[in-house]
Amino acid sequence: MQVLIFLSLAILGLVVGSFLAAYTYRYPRAVSIVKGRSVCDSCKKQISWFDNVPLVSYLILGGKCRSCSQKISVRYPFIEGLTGVIFLTIGLFKAPLFLTLFMLLISSVLICVFVIDLENQIIPDELIYILLLSTYFFLFIQASASVFLNLFVGFATSLFFLGIHLLTKGKGMGLGDVKFAIFAGTFWGWPKSLIWTYTSFLTGAFVGIILIWMKKVKFGRKIAFGPYLVVSFFLVYFFGETLKKWLISF
Repeated sequence: MQVLIFLSLAILGLVVGSFLAAYTYRYPRAVSIVKGRSVCDSCKKQISWFDNVPLVSYLILGGKCRSCSQKISVRYPFIEGLTGVIFLTIGLFKAPLFLTLFMLLISSVLICVFVIDLENQIIPDELIYILLLSTYFFLFIQASASVFLNLFVGFATSLFFLGIHLLTKGKGMGLGDVKFAIFAGTFWGWPKSLIWTYTSFLTGAFVGIILIWMKKVKFGRKIAFGPYLVVSFFLVYFFGETLKKWLISF
């Protein structure tokens, strides 16, 4: 029975991932997600349903369009596979059903934030609103005694990010990151919001140094910070206690 549940979560993740791949491509281009089926980026021919099965079609076609034989961007199977893996991993935690459903929603939106900011250096306000409202709803439904502490931590975390934004004149932190911090701080509360913040800067610095060393970016050039915020969010969710112990010992 558990195997069936995990398999269903993985398949659901692939299906949702297919939608997220389309959404993250269309949103920055102001194309409605409900406006017709996907088309090939090269020949613009509409993709048939049997060539649009998440991940499977990409593998069967060898990563090429059936019509023009041009390569299909790897972003599509990457997003589909990533969503499938994250959905499955969330299921492995065997959390209560309501928490699991909540995390599936949050994870889907976070993947959108990751991809859109990575490709376009923007974090859509619509996604922040979904994250915030979902988190507020979850906290109040749970009737946790720490709900107001979480709200305060969200505000304080965002204020810290805003300070960096102002001091660096937007080069070190965008306003989208500041808004994202309201959500993350509220979600994590204390002290995990501190662990998330530290992990985000540590991850960003580590990747940034590698990119500079590989001459992919120049020192002082603005890069998207949203992906590091999202990656750190998942790191804290999946390995929070381990990170906490490591930071304390460090």
